[in-house]
Amino acid sequence: MIDRRRAIYGVALAASAIFLVAAPFALKPYGIFILTSWAVMTVAAIGLNLTLGYAGQVSMAQAAFVGIGAYTTALLTTHGWPFWSTFALAGVACFVVGWLLGYPALRVQHHYLAFVTLAFNTLVFLIFRNEEWLTGGNYGISNIPRPEVFGWATDRPRDFYFFCLAHLVAISTATWWLIRSPWGRAFVALRENPIRALSLGVDTRRYTLMAFAIGAGLGGMAGSLYAPLVQFVDPVPFALALSLNLLLVVVVGGSGYFFGPFLGAIVAFLLPDWMRFAEGYYLICYAVLVIVLMVFCPSGLIGLAERLLMPKAKDVPAPAAEDARCRPFSKSAT
Repeated sequence: MIDRRRAIYGVALAASAIFLVAAPFALKPYGIFILTSWAVMTVAAIGLNLTLGYAGQVSMAQAAFVGIGAYTTALLTTHGWPFWSTFALAGVACFVVGWLLGYPALRVQHHYLAFVTLAFNTLVFLIFRNEEWLTGGNYGISNIPRPEVFGWATDRPRDFYFFCLAHLVAISTATWWLIRSPWGRAFVALRENPIRALSLGVDTRRYTLMAFAIGAGLGGMAGSLYAPLVQFVDPVPFALALSLNLLLVVVVGGSGYFFGPFLGAIVAFLLPDWMRFAEGYYLICYAVLVIVLMVFCPSGLIGLAERLLMPKAKDVPAPAAEDARCRPFSKSAT
């Protein structure tokens, strides 16, 4: 049964990879743009999943970090900086800001922490909107150039899609290594029982700050990709709505599951466009679908797949049950 489940995961992963490579050749520019947006926002959701899903720290500020990364790249590339330097700078800047934001998490938890991060998101949004000397205010920053990689221009939608997809693969690989490392196991211990983790020698203070910092850094990298994607940055996309949407991505996909953000981003960013055939009712249908999913499967889409593919505990032999607890796509993978 375990081998069968792994085979299903392998086939699904291979089919997804083939689709992501082949789809741009069959889509029009708008379809490629939507698919690229999925790749960019999945990077941001991976960061939030690390903070919320693995470390158990509630954050409503991911949109702020995406915005900081986007504005960093927009401001610098329009003044002649190469994209790679702005990409690295955006990640480092958000890492530092996320580390500082993590300090309130040392004193408050759960919904109190959510309010703190929500207030931070609002503060950053107001800075984007009101500090016109720096951000351009509501007029934003336009004519953001797309990067060039060793002579390969990414101006065309398909080229930039593969550019973003390559970043998604690289960041996903690094995150996979992280959650299977001792750091990842410490994050899970912090989520499950901070007091017990502290008694076992885990530096809960440091790992709480690291969870915020790494998640924020990934949000900044996503913002750095978002700026050349839309080639115009203004404050509106980085309001609270984006933080809520990214939270929806993590929860619907499966909080604490590695592939949760990938599926959740499909629901949050692709599904609304696919449902436009319903015309004025598509948002109602979308909301009802999400509500039904959360009511009947609160562990998300990956959790639903686990329940369907895993046999019941009473039917699983002891060795198989132990292997199931170490399955690579589950919360306990670390």
